[in-house]
Amino acid sequence: MADLTPLLAFRWSPRSFDPVAELSREDATALLEAARWAPSAGNAQPWRFALGHRDDETFKRILVNLPEREQRWAQRAAALLLGAHRTGSAGHAYDLGQAVAHLTVQATALGLHVRQLHDLDHAGLAADLDLPAGVRPHVVAAVGQLGDPLSLPADLLRSETGLRRRLPLAELLLTSQAAKCVS
Repeated sequence: MADLTPLLAFRWSPRSFDPVAELSREDATALLEAARWAPSAGNAQPWRFALGHRDDETFKRILVNLPEREQRWAQRAAALLLGAHRTGSAGHAYDLGQAVAHLTVQATALGLHVRQLHDLDHAGLAADLDLPAGVRPHVVAAVGQLGDPLSLPADLLRSETGLRRRLPLAELLLTSQAAKCVS
């Protein structure tokens, strides 16, 4: 494997969050600042966020719009962050992805973990959070400190404790010419 920065090499998307750890105001601000400084086409910054801390109303509204299988573990996160984007350009979803990626790397630098979810009730989130017209929910990021994987339901424990795997780089490249450039 190439020599990656530890912020990327050791990033991990757990389901096992510490159910009592809190997300401090300073850490929440640092995460959102990292997202704010992400690149965006034409500096449009089309991303919008709703941050809920465990047990507050925003957290609860985000949580109920996740599938039940995800609620089982997401309820233990210190915070749930809805990532949304303005509608009107196909590039806005890409830009939101950049912002969430920056937020995720910042979380790793702070010793936090993020697990992103895209299987969510978009209409329910828009209604329950009273999002403005033209703002589309896209992703939810669970944020927190790592918890005990043995606290997870049995069906999630295996994937939580298994080896982290990625496809070989050659399988991700679309042309043989690209493969020659990186080998």
